[in-house]
Amino acid sequence: MSKIAIRINSADVVAVALEPLVKGTTVTLEAMDNVPEVTVTLQEDITAGHKFALRDIKKDEPIIKYGYPIGAATEEIKTGCHVHTHNIHTLLSDKLEYTYNEPAAKAAYDAWYKDTESLRTNVPTVNVYKRPDGKVGSRNEIWIVPLVGCVNKISENLANWGNAQFCGGEPKANEVGGIEGVFTWTHPYGCSQMGGDKETTAKVLANLVKHPNAGAVLVVSLGCEECNVPYFKEFLGEYDENRVKFMVTQEHEDEMEQGKKLLKELAEFAGKFKREPAPLTDIVLGMKCGGSDGMSGITANALIGRICDAMTGMGGRVMLTEVPEMFGAEQMLMNRCVDKARFDKTVDLINGFKDYYARHNQVCYENPSPGNKAGGITTLEDKSLGCVQKGGKAPVTGVLKYGERLPQENVGLTLLEGPGNDIVSTTDMTSAGANIILFSTGRGTPLGAPVPTVKIATNHPLAQKKSGWIDFDAARLLDEPSDKVRDALLQQIVDICSGRAVTKNEKNGYREIAIFKDGVTL
Repeated sequence: MSKIAIRINSADVVAVALEPLVKGTTVTLEAMDNVPEVTVTLQEDITAGHKFALRDIKKDEPIIKYGYPIGAATEEIKTGCHVHTHNIHTLLSDKLEYTYNEPAAKAAYDAWYKDTESLRTNVPTVNVYKRPDGKVGSRNEIWIVPLVGCVNKISENLANWGNAQFCGGEPKANEVGGIEGVFTWTHPYGCSQMGGDKETTAKVLANLVKHPNAGAVLVVSLGCEECNVPYFKEFLGEYDENRVKFMVTQEHEDEMEQGKKLLKELAEFAGKFKREPAPLTDIVLGMKCGGSDGMSGITANALIGRICDAMTGMGGRVMLTEVPEMFGAEQMLMNRCVDKARFDKTVDLINGFKDYYARHNQVCYENPSPGNKAGGITTLEDKSLGCVQKGGKAPVTGVLKYGERLPQENVGLTLLEGPGNDIVSTTDMTSAGANIILFSTGRGTPLGAPVPTVKIATNHPLAQKKSGWIDFDAARLLDEPSDKVRDALLQQIVDICSGRAVTKNEKNGYREIAIFKDGVTL
């Protein structure tokens, strides 16, 4: 039986090439779920990650992949022919009606619980920083949070000084404790914003101040901005004055001198924290994909889904965002909502984002990107069905609005409101409390969030070519037992969270934030 192509689901009418295939190649796909094996001779060259027809497909017939429609044929497609943007159109429309199927949700929960039962007796231990509020940090860094873009350069200069002063110029995680780096999260906002945007900026920045990966935080203000210190403190709430300090630069003759003074005080406080053992389930995991290709749903996202099942099965907390990339696959998630209340919130999450598109006179399915299409993704349904593989089979136990923080009690899979944009969504998950993010990619991307961002390649060539970006090669799933590959990635997560390893984004210094904006700029 050939490993050069794969039929993902027994109901599929297409298969995906696992490597470049030339016209005339004969491909035999193994039997599955009482569906017999099928042999196809390719009528065209098929690029890796792209689809070909397993049988003749009529015009207007749904194209089934992952067991669900990813669009419909715009013309008759013969067996062995390329199936892509030239002969498929989306089936998505604006708003849909959804129904909660309680028996299906219960069956999904029972299946997940049974599949993850053995994991609950063997929860790995991580060495992390335990914070007074009960949360844990995978890093112990000093974060500088500017309240307005006007003080970005001041914040950057202070971060550079802090790294030279406290980290020997080279910020790096370690296995013991102490200060592991000084970083600032620059952005262009904090002024000339109104209403929701003004509040969103304050919420996200306040959540960064509260983040447990920060042992101490310096908040830098200009003084005359909209998001000034008194306004910001309304969103911050109670805080430890030893851990969080404020500097209003307009009030000091030499803001650098004052900033250095405050950083020394914060370094004394943060430097006392040491790593301590804790269960891996204390870690909050975020999941993201970017620069996806036709292999994403088969390797990297499927592997992340197995990690999601493992973490939630052990009793951990995992977040999934990128709401527009749930369109066309949302029913899969809705079928796993643990009750009607979560189902209703998920419906609101989906329809709320469609309303956002409508307000801006944009169609909600203007996706995927040119790079996605080049990699083999044809429609938004195709992209979404691959994207939600990251959620595995885990029950949906929570739904959060943008700017909200994940509650301690939200064990399981939480859906988080946010766009698909890579930097905005990784910031969104960091703001909500993620200690580490698993980021799958088929095309490659170097970016990173403020927290460790594990880049997981969907294919061998990318992992080899961009080894300076990639942390893990998920295409190992095609060659090795899936449990072995899952456990290898799980161990890497433990090592990263324990300070025994760093991600490539940390090594390269690629860390940044972007805040979601919906309104006008004054």
